[in-house]
Parts: sequence; structure tokens; C-alpha cells
Amino acid sequence: MSEKQRTLAKEVTLSGKGLHSGVNVTITFKPAPANHGYKFCRTDLPDKPVIDALAENVSDTSRGTTLLQGNASVSTVEHVLAALHGLQVDNALIELNGPEAPIMGGGAWAFTKAIKEAGFIEHKEERNYFVVKQKIAFSDEEHGVDLIIYPDDHLSINVLIDYNSRILGNQYAILDSINDFEEEIARSRTFVFFHELEPLYNMGLIRGGDLDNAIVIMEKEVDQSEIDRIAKLFNRPGINSHKAGILNNTELRYPNEPARHKLLDIMGDLALVGHPIKGKVVATRPGHYANTRLAKIMRQEMKKALSKRNIPAYDPSQPPVYTIEDIKKRLPHRQPFLLVDKIISLDENTVVGIKNVTYNEPFFQGHFPNEPVMPGVLLVEALAQTGGLLILSNVEEPETYSTYFLKIDKLKFKQKVVPGDTVILKMELIEPLRRGIVSMYGQAFVDNKLVVEGEMVAQVIKKNK
Repeated sequence: MSEKQRTLAKEVTLSGKGLHSGVNVTITFKPAPANHGYKFCRTDLPDKPVIDALAENVSDTSRGTTLLQGNASVSTVEHVLAALHGLQVDNALIELNGPEAPIMGGGAWAFTKAIKEAGFIEHKEERNYFVVKQKIAFSDEEHGVDLIIYPDDHLSINVLIDYNSRILGNQYAILDSINDFEEEIARSRTFVFFHELEPLYNMGLIRGGDLDNAIVIMEKEVDQSEIDRIAKLFNRPGINSHKAGILNNTELRYPNEPARHKLLDIMGDLALVGHPIKGKVVATRPGHYANTRLAKIMRQEMKKALSKRNIPAYDPSQPPVYTIEDIKKRLPHRQPFLLVDKIISLDENTVVGIKNVTYNEPFFQGHFPNEPVMPGVLLVEALAQTGGLLILSNVEEPETYSTYFLKIDKLKFKQKVVPGDTVILKMELIEPLRRGIVSMYGQAFVDNKLVVEGEMVAQVIKKNK
């Protein structure tokens, strides 16, 4: 039975302090049309810029998830997104008049309650799931981090946390069904260790933190004078317990509340995939960096699956976007190493080029004399040159820049390219250009058949005069 997308029935507004900035922020959840997804709007900035809640827009994960699109950013978005994701809201516009989502009790409960009070309406369009077809993983062996998602017919999440803490110990949390999110996960609060408080404060963070929106964990007893000094930083005098355990003597809502909160963070960060998910997540020592890396990998898989279904059409009678003379103005390559003849399609994220392969290519003399086959490395180079044209189309004075390979990954050759073939070269951005580094996914086709595919990372550098 098909499921329909849904959004809020009406808008709803909350106000509170940002956890790190301490700035008072008003956040408004608004209904949105089908296929809109989640978008943040900074109403306090000129022209009210909109930021798409997608993994490729993650810019920082040090103490929360920050999104950046253009010159606009919004931080600590994970609890907001967890509430929408957990309540199976597909489309929403989230307006904020500040740089950070309010902390609102340290979990997703305030957002969950407000969204439920607003109610839901269904769209006519069906819900688009990202269905996991094969295991997808992100690992960081140095820190013992493993996030794996396996194929399944619904979303479930298993979490293990281990902070080498005698107070926390090893904790597990399980969400078997997204329908249990509100009752089992939404109320769980963020947590911090006592010894982290002053360093974080001195870094200009947790200015909106207090004992009402975070669980403070003490690994060992400390002098009352130390507690008083830290309490004064947060304008909360009168804390007199110095036993190891929970500093504010607040009763935990669940015995494993920290682990459940880490599961909540995963819910929020995986919302950045852009579609609800069918798969089983198994996470060991997760954090925002690992969560968003897994979301990025899933986005890449989704884009590749879509790209394979969208083979570019080539009509030789249509004028090209770039002729060979246009290409020579942008790329430094020359005969016999210029391997793109023309560009037939170009936008901000995708480029399609053409390479006409003839028997006169010099490499056929030795590869191979009795069986001419275009070398795979030159097919990759042709894709790279096509991708370079995509990147250089987004910079001023492209002739003053060069692009260089940093990495090639997941490269697969499917079939031979021989004299007489017309190769269609397609390159798509995986992530936006940042700090001169760009990631792309490339495919080459002959006769509507895939001949090579792979992921490439390149660096864009301004030439020395």
C-alpha cells in the first residue's frame, strides 16, 4: 500500500536560546508543498536566504550539525530535524531569526509536541523512500567508530556508546520502529561531562546551556569551590552536590538516556539524506561527524542510482554549449592529450561532454596493434577534463585556474571503447566546491551502455603568474 507525503496543517512558533550562541531565537515551522523537503530560512538576514537541509551542505560538526549554503548558515539543527523525521513529516519550511536553532530543553520533545499540535495534512504525491539495497558503511578505526546501514523494509536504529566512563558505562539504545520515536526517543536530553564545561565556555560555546537543557555528568568528586566557580559561569548558584554521577541531581528520564540521545542525533542527521529511509542502522560510538558522513555516502549512492537511469541524450544536429575552441580557452591540454571534443550540456551541478574516438588516435598504435582499445586511464582522463570544465564554469577568469587529481575511488570499467565509438562523458558534483576541493561522480556511455564509472576528487588551484 502506497504512502503519501505529508506536511504540517498550519504553522507553529517557539522561542528559546541557542545552546552555543546564547542568542534568543524564534523558530517557526511552516507547511510546504510536496517534494519540498526540509529547508531553513534565515529571516534575520538580507533577502532571507534559504538553506537546503541536505548532507552536502554540512559545514561543521564539532558540537552539533551546522549547514552552510552560499553565505548563510544555521547551526545545531539536529534536534529540529529529528522531530520532523521522527513524526514522518516529509516537507517543511523552518524559519529562524537567528544563527542557531533554540535548544528547547536539550532534546526534541518541545519541537515534537509543537509539530503534533499543528497537525498534519497529506499531499497527493507518494512518499519517496531511499531504500537501502546493499550495506553502506562509514568507519573511523582510530576512534572506534562504525556506522553501518543494512537493507530492510523499514527504518530501525541500534546504538552503542562507550566513553570509557565509569558513570555511563556501555549503553545501548534501540528504535525498532519510527512510530516509537515520540515515546522512546524524543524526550532524551543532550549530555556533557563536567570537565568539558569550562573549556567549551572559554571557546565561546554553550552560552545558552544550563542545567535545564543538559545532563551534566561528573566522573569524580570535586571540591564545592570548583562547582561554585563553574555554576557562576552559567549564573546558576546553589548547586551543592559534589558526588560523582549526575551533577544537577536530575532524575534520568530513561536509564540509558545518553544512548537514546545519540540515537536522536542520528535521526536528525540522517534526515539530511533528503528522503525517509528503509534500512537498519547499527551505530557504534556515533557522533555528528560520522552521522553526516554516512548521510553523505547515502546521498552519493542515491545520486548514482538516479544518474544510471538518466543516460544523457546526444543529438549531433544541436549546437554545442562549448566547441573545441571554447574548450581550448578553458583547459591547458592540447593534442594529443585533449580528450573532450565538445560540451553539449552544462549547469551548476552537471556537465556532459563528447569524445569521438577514431582509429587515428595515436595511442591505438601500441594499445593494441591488432586489437585497438582505448586505454582505461585515458577514459578517466577524458572524464576528468570534462569535470574540470564544470568546475571552471563556476569561477571567474577560468583560464587562470588549473585542476589536479587528488583521489579516484570506486572506479569500474564495464566494457571496451574502440575506434568509431562516440563516448558521452557525464560528470556530477557530489559535494559543492569548498576550499578549492571538489568531489564528482563520473560516467562514460557508448550506445546507451555504461562503459566506466567512478568518483573523483580534485583540487582547483590558481596558476602562478
